[in-house]
Amino acid sequence: MTVYVAQYIAIVVILYLLWKVFLDYRRGLMDWRGFVSWGLIFAVFILIAVFPVRISYEVKDILGLGRGLDALFVVSIGLIFLLMFDMYLRIDRAEREITELTRKIAIELEEINERLKKLDGKD
Repeated sequence: MTVYVAQYIAIVVILYLLWKVFLDYRRGLMDWRGFVSWGLIFAVFILIAVFPVRISYEVKDILGLGRGLDALFVVSIGLIFLLMFDMYLRIDRAEREITELTRKIAIELEEINERLKKLDGKD
């Protein structure tokens, strides 16, 4: 098995990213689900970095594509679309929550202003 410099670089970068995820989890910037999810993703990336040819051929055979590298690109693009869709859903949910909170605050402020006007009028 031939090992390329790119594999070493990939492994070092992935381990660094895994360390950053661990530190974010420890600092409370990430919940346990995010920690486990990113840990699994980086574990898969390390496996791909260590055994790129074997994994690409396995994926190629499963998907029925002509070359192993094509199979890895197809799977990668699919995973990127899934992650983008998940991010879209989270952003949309956050925007809806912000809009709802803004409306509630506006209504409460209006009620407070009306009460203040009533109090000023009684003096």
